[in-house]
Amino acid sequence: MLRVALVEDDPVYVRQLQDYLDRYGRSIGEKIVVTCFSDGDEIAIGYKAEYDIILMDIEMGFMDGMTAAEEIRKLDTEVVIIFITNMPQYAIRGYAVDALDYVLKPVSYYAFTQRIERALGRMRRRSARYLYVTGKEGTQKLEFSRICFVEVDGRRLIYHTLDGEITAAGTMKEAESSLDSKMFFRCNKGYLVNLEQVDRIREDSAVVGGQEVQISRSKKKAFLDALNNYINEVGK
Repeated sequence: MLRVALVEDDPVYVRQLQDYLDRYGRSIGEKIVVTCFSDGDEIAIGYKAEYDIILMDIEMGFMDGMTAAEEIRKLDTEVVIIFITNMPQYAIRGYAVDALDYVLKPVSYYAFTQRIERALGRMRRRSARYLYVTGKEGTQKLEFSRICFVEVDGRRLIYHTLDGEITAAGTMKEAESSLDSKMFFRCNKGYLVNLEQVDRIREDSAVVGGQEVQISRSKKKAFLDALNNYINEVGK
């Protein structure tokens, strides 16, 4: 699923870009969820890092797109920003907020999809390092390296991170498929450990992010091999 924020005050372009996204999503077999905002302040004030791509108009009534992007970048350095404008001289300033690109109005479907494909390319390069988790506090973006281990409790997953615990619905199989298999290892039925966060090994457990996690007897050799391989790979 692709999460897109569309920040545009012209309803004609809102409808057109929603149609383009729907059409593009069908062509690549990807569900695209679009959230619309009619001004920059609507997305920037109280911003939550839950979008993959932000399509941002530059000229808007209350807060312009460049200012909104500056505010967003203070909280989210990874979201892909693409400006949509009829004033290229302003869009070129996008490098200051790490904008991926800009699309000139009127927007053609071909030019639009070219930018979206570039955005997906950037996301693929980054996606191996981040995970979206939806819990009681809403959707949060977790950096892989800050996850110490994942614990399963029935149909719930508890993400033990350097910043605290986050509980979300899910299965261990889903967690394993979402995380980097070279970085995370399932040391027993209930725990998926981040090898980067392993502090030390004891006889039948590992200290991970300051907490002790049991290693099953049948998994110990494979766990030590995986840890050794990870350390050697990181050291290259």
